[in-house]
Amino acid sequence: MKFAIIKERKNPPDRRVVFSPEKLAEARAQFPQAEFVVESSDIRVFPDEAYQALGFEVTDNVSDCDVMIGVKEVPIENLIPNKKYFYFSHTIKKQPYNRKLLLAMLERNIEMYDHETIVKQNGGRLIGFGRYAGLVGAYNGFRALGLRDGLFNLPKVETLADLEAVKAELDKITLPNIKILLTGTGKVALGAKEILDHLKIKEVSDALYLTTEFTEPVYVMADVMEYAKRADGKVGDKWEFYKDPTGYVSNFMPYAKETNFFIAGHFYGNNAPYLFTREDAKSPDFKINLVADISCDVDGPVASTLKASTIADPFYGYHVETEKEVAFNAKDAITVMAVDNLPCELPKDASEGFGEMFLKHVIPSFFNNDKNEILKRAKITTSDSKLTPRFTYLQDYVDGEK
Repeated sequence: MKFAIIKERKNPPDRRVVFSPEKLAEARAQFPQAEFVVESSDIRVFPDEAYQALGFEVTDNVSDCDVMIGVKEVPIENLIPNKKYFYFSHTIKKQPYNRKLLLAMLERNIEMYDHETIVKQNGGRLIGFGRYAGLVGAYNGFRALGLRDGLFNLPKVETLADLEAVKAELDKITLPNIKILLTGTGKVALGAKEILDHLKIKEVSDALYLTTEFTEPVYVMADVMEYAKRADGKVGDKWEFYKDPTGYVSNFMPYAKETNFFIAGHFYGNNAPYLFTREDAKSPDFKINLVADISCDVDGPVASTLKASTIADPFYGYHVETEKEVAFNAKDAITVMAVDNLPCELPKDASEGFGEMFLKHVIPSFFNNDKNEILKRAKITTSDSKLTPRFTYLQDYVDGEK
C-alpha cells in the first residue's frame, strides 16, 4: 500500500502536516510493507529537504498512491478519483460551504475518512489538534490582556519557533490579580490549562472561586455540570446532558460575577443552553471583560463572539450595550479573541503531536484488518459513490434539502 503526504492547497495557507519527517520515518520502520511518499510543498513547516534527508521520495505527482493524507480541505479540482483520503472535510455537520466538496467525493468514488470521525467505540476523538488550540488560545488571551491594559507585550505565536519559545515568553510577564475561568475538561481545555499552570497561577475549587477574594491570580476549571443545571432543580448528570441537554439551563452567572478573564475551552452541543446571553452581559454584576473563545461558536453560547477573528487580526471588542463590534481596547467593551484556526500558529509542535496520534491509531488499522474498526467508523463515503451507514444522515445534505 502506498501512502502520500499531500500538499496543503487551501487558502489561507496552512503550514501543518500530518507527519513530520521523523514521525514518517517511524511509520516506515514499523510498517516496512508500506510505502510513503511526500508531495512537494513550499509552505509546509518541514521543508522537502528534511524528508529527502531521511530517504523519502518527494515528488510533484502522487497520483499512483492509494491513500492521500492531508490536514485541511482538498480543493475539488485537486481531488484524484478512486483514492482514499484523510483530511478535515468540515462536512459532517452539514456545513453549507462544503456541500459541493462532499458531492465531488461521491461522484469521484473517493473513500473519505475525516480526522474528526476517527473515534473510539464510545465516540471519543482519537486524534486532533485540540491541545494546540488550547495552548495558543490561552496564550493569545494573555497577549490581549497585556496589550489592552498596557501591562506587557507578548509576541505573536506565529513568530516563535515552537512551544518552548512560547513558554519562554510567558516567563517574562507578571500578571495582575485576576480571576480566570476555564470551561471544559477535554484536550482543548487541558491545553489551555498547561499555559495557566506554566504561569504558576493557582488552581482553586469552585466553592473557593465563587466565594473568596484573592490577592493573587487564580483560576478554576469548570465542567459542564458546574455551569449548566437541570431546569427542574434535580441533580444533573453529565452523560445524560451530552445525550439530551434540552432539560438544562445555564448556571453560568455565578461565575460571570466573579470572573475577569474567561477561557472557553468547552465543547458545545446542539440544543445545549447558552453560557451567557447578550442580556446576561448587560447585568451590572457581569464582570467578565476578556474572553478567549477557543471553541469559537459564532453567535452562539458565548454572546460576545460576534465573528471568528484571524491570526493576522486576532482581537476585537464587544460593546455590551450596543451589542456591536468595537475596538478591542474600547471602554465598556469585552475584549474578544476568537481565532478559529489556532493550531496553525504552532505548526511544528502541532504536526509532531498529530503524527504521533495518527501513527498510533490509524496506520496500524491498514495492516491488522482494522481489528478495532477505526477505519470502519471513520469512513464517510465509499468507493462506489455511497454514504456509509454511519453517515446516511448526510443524505438530505447531499440532495440539497438541508
